[in-house]
Amino acid sequence: MSEREGEQGPKSTFSTYMAEGDQLFHKGDYVKAIESYTTALILQPDEKNCLVARSRCYVKMGDSENALRDAEASLKEDKEFFKGLYQKAEALYTMGDFEFALVFYHRGHKLRPELQEFRLGIQKAQEAINNSVGSPSSVKLENKGDVSFCKSDEMKKNRAKVLIYPLKKDDRLHGQKTPKAEKTAKQLLGELYSDKEYLEKLLRDDDLVKGRTSSGERLQDLILSCISYLDTRTEFWQQQKPIYARQRDRKLLQQQRKNTRYNPLSDPTRYVLTNLEQIDNGSPQETLKRASEVLKVVQGWTEEALPNKREILGNLHSCIGNALMDLGDMEKALDHHHKDLELATQSNCLDPKSRALDNIGRVYARIGNFQKAIEIWEEKVPLVQDGQERAWLFHEIGRCYLELKLHDKARNYGSQSLTAANDISDEKWQMNANVLIAQAELKLSNYESCVSHFEIALDIAKFLQDGPARDAIHKALCEAKNHITQ
Repeated sequence: MSEREGEQGPKSTFSTYMAEGDQLFHKGDYVKAIESYTTALILQPDEKNCLVARSRCYVKMGDSENALRDAEASLKEDKEFFKGLYQKAEALYTMGDFEFALVFYHRGHKLRPELQEFRLGIQKAQEAINNSVGSPSSVKLENKGDVSFCKSDEMKKNRAKVLIYPLKKDDRLHGQKTPKAEKTAKQLLGELYSDKEYLEKLLRDDDLVKGRTSSGERLQDLILSCISYLDTRTEFWQQQKPIYARQRDRKLLQQQRKNTRYNPLSDPTRYVLTNLEQIDNGSPQETLKRASEVLKVVQGWTEEALPNKREILGNLHSCIGNALMDLGDMEKALDHHHKDLELATQSNCLDPKSRALDNIGRVYARIGNFQKAIEIWEEKVPLVQDGQERAWLFHEIGRCYLELKLHDKARNYGSQSLTAANDISDEKWQMNANVLIAQAELKLSNYESCVSHFEIALDIAKFLQDGPARDAIHKALCEAKNHITQ
């Protein structure tokens, strides 16, 4: 940013400065990246993804105090913003506050257990604590920033568990464990069991647990809330064996499969998990064959034998539908995805319902029934929470409107897609959304706006080193510029 530009204010859009900052960050030019992010923040002062991005730069430069300040600012409106939690943990780790960093890595892992970054953060924080002090008993904490862990209602619930079951708390404090219960917990938690052990080790440090955060919460309460969460997770898995625990179970099954023959009649859950693993890893033909076989078996079981039978049936119908779509049989694919939707509606399960609507819309779009695809996808919109999925969904609806020559609506959905992509700093969907908006503006004869969005998309394509996209956008940009000169 030049001095003249700084004096007169930003000359471009927020997304442009964000993209510029991202590009400079990846090049390792952190000083200039900070300048770009700072200019972007002039346009949108509280934009949390931009604050996280600038915080990353400060961490790279060793300015951990400013890094922590930006990370905390990104959490101001949303305490569960996982990118902000991770960046705050990183800033605290850089400052050498490994214990507090560990707390926030754990909080992030609780919210987004599928993200490897939090698991690696937990590991490196634990290693740093052990390497620097050897034992939790010698740790002396100082309050740095806001270390609140849970929402007030969640904290009250966790405290209630401690009061209702005082023996559990005492057992943790004094290391008394029931061997059978611990063996079960270890099997269900898998890698998370070592985290539980480590937290219990911290809890036995009398000096450490007496400490309080800047907001007045005891560190003991924060640690107990983590352990309480893991206990709740253990109990739930023990009772339900839900689908989202499947990946952990699959690893266990891989180790046991060579030495064990599975009898579907004696262990339905294990039979399903084993076959789902093979279904997920197969070709469309293999997926169709195996999923159809498993579907027949599962349909013959009662809900008493398989408590989450409807959820599994829906999952199998979804797998079959996607395989048929890949094989080009759209009519049968649509039938199976509708069955998935029917089962999700009966069970009142939002995630499977969202999945089914997603797939039904994709089938309609593939066969050219864009109006029906729009109706289905617009029904899905309220169910979507993930930022990347929102960017994708708004983009696909916008493209359908573009195909129907409803250019105003295409532009509006393109703008919504761009907003969602900006919220998560996803360059790919920023590029796609800008292209969609440009195409709609071209049809509406708004040539200057069209050129502007194509130029932004072209810059992002160059940054992503996406040659085909770059060439296509460059060609479209040249054609758009011709309309201005005419």
